[in-house]
Amino acid sequence: MERRNLLRGGAALAFLAALPRRLYAAATGYPRLLDGPMVGATTPESFTIWSRASGAFGVAVEYATRRDFADARTTAPVAATQDNDLCTRVVVTGLKPDTGYYYRVKTDGSDDRHQPLPFRTRTAPDRPRPIRIAFGSCARVQLYPEQPVFEAIAAMEPDLFLWLGDNIYADSDSDTAFSAMYTRQRNVSALVPLLRSVPQLAIWDDHDFGYNDSDRRNGAKAMTRRLFDRWWANPSSGLPDTPGIFFRHSFGPVDIFMLDGRYHRDPPDDPDSPAKTMLGAAQKAWLKRELKASKAAFKILASGTGWSRAEQGGDSWAAYLHERDEILDFIRDEKVAGCFGISGDVHQGEVNCVPWSDKGGYDFYDLVSSGLAQYLSPKFIDQHPEVRLRQPWVRSANFGLLEFHFDPEPRVELSVRDVIGASASGKPVVLTAADLVNGRQSWRATIDPDELERRERVERGGSYYGGE
Repeated sequence: MERRNLLRGGAALAFLAALPRRLYAAATGYPRLLDGPMVGATTPESFTIWSRASGAFGVAVEYATRRDFADARTTAPVAATQDNDLCTRVVVTGLKPDTGYYYRVKTDGSDDRHQPLPFRTRTAPDRPRPIRIAFGSCARVQLYPEQPVFEAIAAMEPDLFLWLGDNIYADSDSDTAFSAMYTRQRNVSALVPLLRSVPQLAIWDDHDFGYNDSDRRNGAKAMTRRLFDRWWANPSSGLPDTPGIFFRHSFGPVDIFMLDGRYHRDPPDDPDSPAKTMLGAAQKAWLKRELKASKAAFKILASGTGWSRAEQGGDSWAAYLHERDEILDFIRDEKVAGCFGISGDVHQGEVNCVPWSDKGGYDFYDLVSSGLAQYLSPKFIDQHPEVRLRQPWVRSANFGLLEFHFDPEPRVELSVRDVIGASASGKPVVLTAADLVNGRQSWRATIDPDELERRERVERGGSYYGGE
């Protein structure tokens, strides 16, 4: 009897040993991912996979154009180290443009048994085609752990998602607090499918840079920058001689300028003057140089805080108007066509415009989305942007959507979307490339009639939302 039981036990062990490792996860010490994967920066020839491993071992990506992985290849492993909190970026190269690829992560040479099915992403286009870019800001997982807005974003099937700051609310000078908040946000169940399939790029704002309204005096900024670079897979971060998290990224005929409005920022309550800066001299010089060099049909200037003067008394560009106007003058004087802005921070969705056509340039639009998962604030009642094109949205979580088309002519549609993906800003603002050139006024053709009536009432001496 004992021999029979021993033989049975041996046969069972042999059977288990023959199974793929991912099918018996009860064992201890098996390599796996703690966070991720997440798709980072893509190009026509590559995509990047970020993840955080369970131990110090190699992490590789197996990828294929076929679902059955018949044409699979595997990257060289990247070491997950304790020095980088076991986070890795694996860049998959040598790919075809605008092509879908299945991928799965190999941990220490084996499939992650908790994620046995492959994910799918796509390389960037190398020629004009319709492009959809979604963006948002302000995701407070402490108050909103479910975040259903990301289901609506994923349903829109964007080509790219941009995080514009307050991506976590760490509000701390402790690296432990930042890491804990990053891992909580990365594992929001509604967000996970978007992270696995759609390229993610990010900048920060005050709550993921330091504390509320933080500026260059933040004593922990070197640490928060190190963790930001650890947890995101942007294509670059600042310049060799200029710290920060700013970068330029091209996606088809669209150039995206992701700006760092915190690391070098002067205190917002300092008197505004030509010397006062949000970007710092080196980043501003970089922005001007890159804008002038860009040949893209559209150029997105992404800021953590709003471009209009709406939030006077806050820490938006309204407190740095000399520098903002310097940038808009540069765009005009150097004839840099196709620029518009996107921003976040203010806990409401907005579509505003700075009418630079009055100054010989062209109108500069600012599409604002906030928040993805944050309480909303109807403070727009007391705010006065240069031109308000749509009624601000404060009824639900929201995201911004940019839809680019290049046939028969380059154009972009700007809209704020609500928590289920419906338009929260009424009719989209439609801009052609011909609208974004010097001497062209376009805001009067794009403004909602009710907002135009309110604006004209103010010009007659009345109040915006009141009577004459």
